[in-house]
Parts: sequence; C-alpha cells; structure tokens
Amino acid sequence: MGATPHSNGNGSILDQENGTLSSPGSATHAISSSVDFGTIEAVEYVRSLTDVGAMTRLLHECIAHQRALDVQLDDLLSQRGDLDRHLLHLQRSSEVLDIVKSDSDHMLSNVSSTCDLADDVSRKVRELDIAQSRVRSTLLRIDAIVERANCLDGVHRALENEDYEAAAKYVQTFLQIDSQYKDSASDQRERLMGAKKQLEGIVRKKLSAAVDQRDHPSILRFIRLYTPLGLEEEGLQVYVGYLKKVIAMRSRLEFEQLVELMEQNSAGGINAGMNQSPVNFVGCLTNLFKDIVLAIEENSEILSSLCGEDGIVYAICELQEECDSRGSVILKKYMEYRKLAKLSTEINAQNNNLLAVGGSPEGPDPREVELYLEEILSLMQLGEDYTEFMISKIKGLTSVDPELVPRATKAFRSGSFSKVAQDLTGFYVILEGFFMVENVRKAIRIDEHVPDSLTTSMVDDVFYVLQSCLRRAISTANISSVVAVLSGASSLLSNEYQEALQQKTREPNLGAKLFFGGVGVQKTGTEIATSLNNMDVSSEYVLKLKHEIEEQCAEVFPAPADREKVKSCLSELADSSNAFKQALNAGIEQLVATITPRIRPVLDSVGTISYELSEAEYADNEVNDPWVQRLLHAVETNVAWMQPLMTVNNYDTFVHLVIDFIVKRLEVIMMQKRFSQLGGLQLDRDARALVSHFSVMTQRTVRDKFARLTQMATILNLEKVSEILDFWGENSGPMTWRLTPAEVRRVLGLRVDFKPEAIAALKL
Repeated sequence: MGATPHSNGNGSILDQENGTLSSPGSATHAISSSVDFGTIEAVEYVRSLTDVGAMTRLLHECIAHQRALDVQLDDLLSQRGDLDRHLLHLQRSSEVLDIVKSDSDHMLSNVSSTCDLADDVSRKVRELDIAQSRVRSTLLRIDAIVERANCLDGVHRALENEDYEAAAKYVQTFLQIDSQYKDSASDQRERLMGAKKQLEGIVRKKLSAAVDQRDHPSILRFIRLYTPLGLEEEGLQVYVGYLKKVIAMRSRLEFEQLVELMEQNSAGGINAGMNQSPVNFVGCLTNLFKDIVLAIEENSEILSSLCGEDGIVYAICELQEECDSRGSVILKKYMEYRKLAKLSTEINAQNNNLLAVGGSPEGPDPREVELYLEEILSLMQLGEDYTEFMISKIKGLTSVDPELVPRATKAFRSGSFSKVAQDLTGFYVILEGFFMVENVRKAIRIDEHVPDSLTTSMVDDVFYVLQSCLRRAISTANISSVVAVLSGASSLLSNEYQEALQQKTREPNLGAKLFFGGVGVQKTGTEIATSLNNMDVSSEYVLKLKHEIEEQCAEVFPAPADREKVKSCLSELADSSNAFKQALNAGIEQLVATITPRIRPVLDSVGTISYELSEAEYADNEVNDPWVQRLLHAVETNVAWMQPLMTVNNYDTFVHLVIDFIVKRLEVIMMQKRFSQLGGLQLDRDARALVSHFSVMTQRTVRDKFARLTQMATILNLEKVSEILDFWGENSGPMTWRLTPAEVRRVLGLRVDFKPEAIAALKL
C-alpha cells in the first residue's frame, strides 16, 4: 500500500510515510510526528502505549532506527584506517613543530633587538637633523648679517660713485633679507632706510630733470630704478604722465600749425586757401592717434615691468584722456573751419523751401560738399579704428580683471571725443542727404541718350550716386547714418526718380506720334522704348543695390537689433522695385494699346473666313493662306521693329501682351464659326503656324498662350463626338485641359456634322 494510510481495528489511522499516529476520537493519543529514540521522553511514551497498532508501528520505527545506526557505525568504522594514519602523521609533525617553535622564539628575540637598535638610531638621526637645521639657520643668519652689512656699505659706495643702479640693487637685496629677519640689526635697517630715502630723492630729482629736458634714455634709466626701490605705482604714474606730456606737446604744436594755416587761408577764401596750403585735419588726428598707439606699443615692456598688465591698462585709460581732450579740439576746429553748422542750416532751410514757387536756386556746391563728406568719413573712420584697436588691446591682455573690459569700453564710447564724433556724424547725415538729392536731381536734369545703350544716362548716374552714398554711409560703421541715408535713397527712388521714369510714357497722343503717317517713327519709338527700358533696368538695379547693401551691413553690423533696422529700410527699396515693375507693366500695356488697333482689322477679317471646307478648299488654303500670313505681316510691321530698341525682358513682355490680344480675339471669332472636320484641321494648321512664328519672336514659351485655341482645334478634328472621352479626364495624359466642360460642349457644337443629342449625352 506504500504511503497510503490504513486503519486498524481500534479506529486508529497509521500514516506509514510520516510515522504519525492519530486517533479521530481522542486527542490524548496525539503525539509528535516522530520519536527521538534514546531519550527519557521516548521511554515514557513507550510505557504509555496501549494500542497494538501503535506499538507495532513504533517497533518498526525502532528497527529502522537501529538499522540506520548500524549503517552509521559501519561508516565510522570504515574510516578508522584513515584516522590512524592521520594520528600517526600528527604525532610525527609535533616533533617538527617543536623545532619551529624554538626557531621562532630565537627569531623574535633577534627582531626585538634590532627594533630597539633602530629606534635608538632614529632618535639620534632626528637629534642630528635638528642640530643640522639649527646650524644651517645660524649660518644663513650670519650670512644675512654679513650681506646686510655689505649692502649697507655698497649703497654708500654706489651713491658716492653715482652708480644708482647698483645702489638700488643693494637696497632691494637688503629689503629682501630684512623681510626674512626682522628681529635684529635695527641699526643697520635705520641706516639703510636713510640711504634708501636719499637714493629715492636723487632718482626723483634726476627723473624730473630728464622729463623736463625730454631726455628719453635718461628717463628710461631712472624709471627702471623705481621697481627695486618698491615704488612701482609711483613710477607708473610718473612715466605715463611723461608720455601724456610728450603726446600733448606734439599734438599742440601740430594743431597750432593747423590753426596758422587756417588763418592764412581765411584771407583768400576757403577754396583759394585750400588750393595753396591744404588744412589737413585728417593728418593731424592721424598723428595724434599714432602717437598714442606707439606710446602703448613701444613702452609695453617698461609698463609691464612696473605693474604688470594692469600697468598697460592704466596707461591706455590715461592716454585716452589725452585723446578725448586733444581729439575733441581737432574735431571741433574742423567743424568750425568747414562751417558745418551754417552749412547744415542752409541745407535744412533749402529743404524746407523745396515746394515754394520760385525758391532760391542758390545753395551749397555739391562738389564742395563731397570734399567735406570724404574728410568727415576719414575722421570718423580714424576714431572708430583707434577705439577698436585700443579695446582689442585690452581684451588681449590675459591677466587683467574681466570686468575691466566693459568698463574701459564704456569709457571709450562715452568720452568727450566720442560725443564730438556723434555731433560730426549728425552733420555727415545732413550733408550726405543733400549730396545724394542734388546729384540725383542733376542726373535727372541732364538725362540724355547714350549711344549704343538701351537706357539713358539718368539710370546709371542715379544708381552710381546712390551706391556711392550708401557705401560711404556703411563705412562710417554708424547704424543711424546708414538708416538715414538708406531712407533718403528709398524716398528719392519712390518719388522724384519714379516720376522722371514715367514722364515720357504719359505723353498724350502716343499712338499718333508712334505711327505718324501710318509708319513707325523711329525717334518716337526709341524714346518710348528707352523710357520703358529705364524702368526695367532700374527695377533690376534696385534689387542688386539691395543685395549689395544687405551683404555689407551683415559684415559691419552683426548685432540683431541693427540688422532689423537695416532690414526694415531695405524692404522700402524692394517696394521701389515693385513700383517700377508696376509702372513698367502699365507703360507696356499703354504701348500695346497703341499697337493693337493696327492689328485688329486683320483679325476682324478672319470673321469672314469660312471653315466649312471641302477637300479642294482645304488644299487651296494650303497654297493660298487665307489670313495667318497677313496677320503675321501686320505683327512684324507694327511690333518687330521695336525689338532692337527694347531690353529682352521688355520686348518679351510686349510680344506676349500682343499675343494675349490676338489669341483672345481669335477665340471669340472662332466660337462664332461653323466647322467641318477639314475646317478643324485648318484651324489646327493655323494655330501651329502662329505658335511657330511667335516662338521665334520671343525667348519665353508661347505654347501656353495658344493652349485653348489648340485644344479647340483638337476637338474640331474628332471623327465623332464620343472620341472626346479618349482625351478627357483620366485619359488626358500629360495634357491639361484649359477648356471647361461647358466650353468643350460648345466647341463640339461648332461641328456641322455633330448631332446635338450626342453632345448633350456626353458625361464630362
């Protein structure tokens, strides 16, 4: 039965697998799942048994337990031989362990002795090292005392011999030694300090005398003594002050020469004086900046030796004060000499009186103004280049406080020189605007035909002036100047220049003048074509100018805010280009309106031509064209003669507008006719002849112009009404239908042999 429980006669259930005895009726006979044989509890349990089944089970368990013990005993006995061998080995090893223990004790004794000896040696070495350090310190102190005495004697000898470099070196050495040993030799220190004070007085006196005499080698000699004496900051101030005096003196002398020339020229007038002895303000300002830059570049070493790179920054900022004072005087004197304030007032007054009838024609001479503009531009560029160089010089110094750069930049940008330069910039804007307006008006006034050119002189002259003025404005690197000049240019183009462009095309009786006596008048045609060409080329020039200005401003003005300002002004230029194009289209349409009445009679005659052709008539038409050649001849006579007079773009537009007129008229005429199938073939042949001829006349495609007419011919060529479905909808292939379904039905209705019922039944 294996592990299956079974019942005995007393109702007990014996679990043979787990050895569990349980009674369903009494809890007192419940015992644990196993018996721990050999214990007192097991004996007590055996004695308490009364059930035979339980006894039998326990007997079996006891027998099984006995058998297990026998197995364990047999296993242990089987290991006896190995245990005996191990015990014998251990017995033999114990003798070796005794020997090892003896050796270990001996080694321990030796190590302990050695350790004690090492500790004793180490203690003695430490004592020796301390003694040696004290000896070395004592020797150094003795050397210092001797050296200080030597320095003191050397200072006095050097002063007696006027060897100030050696004296300063002795002082520096004494001070270095004294900084290490301040606890002694106070008498020596006092004597040395007295000698140092004496040397400082001599150096200051000698340096002052050298500065007064502008003896640069002597100045360098004595300024180098400030470092060993510990007077670096004082030396820096004195030396930079000397540089400022030199720069101020040279600038003042040159400025006085400039003023003297001004006074000499004032007697004979500005122009006469300029021809005799030019007053070179640009050269004067250039020399000032050059002196400042060279002062920094050539003295960087001595400045750095005094106070490091901070000394260079100090010198730059101090010399900038000289730039502010002397440079401002030069700019103010220039504005006074050129009378820019008065000139600007006259220009503004003239601008205010532009609309007045009979206004004074006299005003500033644009040629003189152009000279002033070049001078102003040179002065502004000098100031900008100098400022950028100095700022980059400061940024290039590695050990300078980073916060110093923005402060220095602000000082440069907000100094008095910068403020006067802004005033000069304001005058520049006024003069540049005047120069641009006057020269554009002059170009319009002297406009004339240029041989071998499709445009008049006005176009190239005006855009040359605008380009020059805008380039000059950009070179100022001042965004306000660029915006002002750019706005002025846009205003000129949109008003006066556009009015001049349209003047010729607005003449009355244009058609009569163009075809006087029924023949094209070459002179009138040339004038009209040239006027249209001016508009076409001007539109292109505006876009080119816009692109050029945009590229140049992107390089000069990287700031996003500045770019947005330029972009806004450039959009006005683009508007001018669009306005020129609109005026051009209107002018060409007006020209076409004078041409079409001379072509219309030929087109009207097409209305009398029959397309209900027999085979004989169709064949005769192939030999004797009924109307196409007459139409093309009329076009050649009235249109083609304008080709050499017009730009390619204008002539193509002109021809296409004529084609539009012809095609629209032909569509109307053909929709009023009746066709046989041969008539449809004839219309197809006529349309092909027109496409072929006009394709030669223009560089643009003309097939799309004749698409509707060609599709009408295709429909009228069909054998039967249902064939249209082979070309319609999904079957159209690459062809795009220009006719609506209603128009297709109407065209089909033009065929004399197509039944209306079949046409009406079509599903288009």
